[in-house]
Amino acid sequence: MSKVHYHFDHVGSYLRPQALKEAREKFANGEISQEELLKVQDELVKELVHHEVENGLQVVSDGEFGRSWWHLDFLWNLTGFEAYQQEDSYKFHGAKTRTTNVRINGKIAENPNHPFYRDFEYLKSVTPEGITPKVTIPSPSLIIKRDHRSDLYADYYDSWTDFLDALTDFLDALAKAYHDTIQHFYDLGARYVRLDDTTWGYLIQQFENEKNNPEKTAELAKIAEGDVYTINKALEGLPEDLTLATHICRGNFKSTYLFEGGYDSVAKYLDQLNYDIFFLEYDDARLGSFAPLPTIWNNRDHVELVLGVITSKDPVLEDVDAVIARIHEAAELVPLKNLGISTQCGFAPIEEGNILTEQDEWNKLQLIKTITDKVWS
Repeated sequence: MSKVHYHFDHVGSYLRPQALKEAREKFANGEISQEELLKVQDELVKELVHHEVENGLQVVSDGEFGRSWWHLDFLWNLTGFEAYQQEDSYKFHGAKTRTTNVRINGKIAENPNHPFYRDFEYLKSVTPEGITPKVTIPSPSLIIKRDHRSDLYADYYDSWTDFLDALTDFLDALAKAYHDTIQHFYDLGARYVRLDDTTWGYLIQQFENEKNNPEKTAELAKIAEGDVYTINKALEGLPEDLTLATHICRGNFKSTYLFEGGYDSVAKYLDQLNYDIFFLEYDDARLGSFAPLPTIWNNRDHVELVLGVITSKDPVLEDVDAVIARIHEAAELVPLKNLGISTQCGFAPIEEGNILTEQDEWNKLQLIKTITDKVWS
């Protein structure tokens, strides 16, 4: 089925307005009710959607205003998971993060009362006709052998290999929970769902770190294969008119990053994933060349590769001609009609946000629109 290629797109998180931060603090202190908090949140989401449309976006998000902590808010609201405080924080370049994490605590399943459903319903209600509201949730791969979230496998299996080989039912349960969740969003009216995924950035870094250790790289390859299996199983059988996207994230915290390296080592896995849109980070040299793009695209006419050649980490506006030159460089490898551009990541995947202003966000989006109008008009 033919899919829409937007060319001008965005990752979807925006700086949290001060009014929302204050309301969240009051809620945490017991000064206002959840209903009062949501009233503030909803009004700010409505304003955000107005600005998104005003800036020319055909796909809008709720800015991820309902979440605080990357993908973790979503995960600990799935059935079978809980939040907890780990000893170490995530090791970003030059910044220390909170220690909240998520872990398995029971049988995994969709949560029919997941708060993200309510947030999407509100977003859809304030989205103008002809504009598509976008759902953004984390990929199921963020559970598999990542940051201690699946450590409980050791209670039942002798090794991680045994876990992946024998516990297909675990991966299937995780995939089913995601499939049912995405289907639920569809039933609520969603036609664009994106799964955000730092796993591939992690694997890129680990493949580089362990390149002289065949045993370790074989283990990493096994993880990658399990990720491909689980993601595709989750996407299997979903409605044809649903656009499925992914953002291959390298970590983003207060304008810093977590992972570096080109896509070469994971391209052969990405080309197997049954997504329609791939958001790829390309805002600086640490992320490698465009050489892996043809492998990732894999001659799939419906697939769009959204190149994150504009940074969300600082307010400096990129040179228009330089960005256009990069797009044409990529178009030598993948047809121009199958390319788009955006910022490399969101402006605020956590409530702390990157080091820039709200006006800087709109300046970046206007820059992207100017470029896409020149290239794809």
